Amino acid sequence: MQEEAGGIEPEEDQEEVKHIEENKDQLRFLDDESEEEEGFTAVRPDMNLDSETALLEAVLFLESEPQTLEALAKITQFSTDVVMECIERLKDKYAAPDSGIEVSKILGGVLLTPKKDCFDLVKERYGKKNEGRLSKAAIETLSIIAYSQPITRAEIESIRHVNADNMMRILLDRKFIREVGKKDIPGKPVMYGTTNEFLEFFHLQSIADLPQLDEKESERFELAR
Repeated sequence: MQEEAGGIEPEEDQEEVKHIEENKDQLRFLDDESEEEEGFTAVRPDMNLDSETALLEAVLFLESEPQTLEALAKITQFSTDVVMECIERLKDKYAAPDSGIEVSKILGGVLLTPKKDCFDLVKERYGKKNEGRLSKAAIETLSIIAYSQPITRAEIESIRHVNADNMMRILLDRKFIREVGKKDIPGKPVMYGTTNEFLEFFHLQSIADLPQLDEKESERFELAR
């Protein structure tokens, strides 16, 4: 009696079936691994970064100086991509009207700082913490240097019409100004400019962030040069 077609498998087909059966567990493992990689890529933008953001927030709170992405990645042991995502989450969090702080970019790094509106209300008490208050004369001298740098001591005195020795010494001691070279004129007087400490203290990213001078003050500074 002839068996139904397909009832008997050729020998080579039987060998192939046997090979597949023996290796099906390995094939299943490879399939699962592939699916896992694809799944990770798919959910990456929606990963829960609560604990990472909390840790980064604690680091920024404890650091007193601006930190670069690379420095934060090293401290937290996160990738720079995760650090950037956490920073964006903190920015969103602090954007709420009931938050008095924000993430600021200063000197190429990031730092937690008071929001300007809040800081303006409390800067008399906290703006100069651990450093004492600058006098009006020191503020004026520092402003001249900030807007006119590089500038010599004689040029500062020409603008202020008073001796600048004492104010210059105070600003140098506070590391708000520094020597930046010598002017190419007879006597080679020292020229001064502001420092990173100055930018950080006044929450500025660069000198370009200084408020614009009015026309009268701008002419006053230029006439002394």
